[in-house]
Amino acid sequence: MSIDVERIEEVATTVVHEAVTLHRELGPGLLESVYEVTLADALSRRGLGVQRQTAVGLKFRDRSFPEAFRADLIVEESMILEIKSIDQIVAAHRKQLLTYLRLSRLPIGFLLNFGAAWMKDGIVRMVNGLPEKG
Repeated sequence: MSIDVERIEEVATTVVHEAVTLHRELGPGLLESVYEVTLADALSRRGLGVQRQTAVGLKFRDRSFPEAFRADLIVEESMILEIKSIDQIVAAHRKQLLTYLRLSRLPIGFLLNFGAAWMKDGIVRMVNGLPEKG
């Protein structure tokens, strides 16, 4: 599979812009599901392919598990968005996203914590086999 790094970066920029805009308009403290549905809608309106609560399977010990976990949002079949609405992101959240990326084999993911006072403090970007942005 060939990765179009330029396209992924365009989509990543759009995701961050829409997340910041939503946070500014809605404010912190709502349920994660509110941010998930409104962000999915905003990204779809921007022409991006978005899937919500998508089952992601895995093979483990020669067995298939078609619904190993559910990704909050998958954008353009290349990016996982894990939505949070908590006081702060901790190491366990980072590990969760990193594992999701590894198991799904997607190149990039974001933790988006809408519970942060400032959205810029609630964004964590992680890559999986993609050159890190310089």
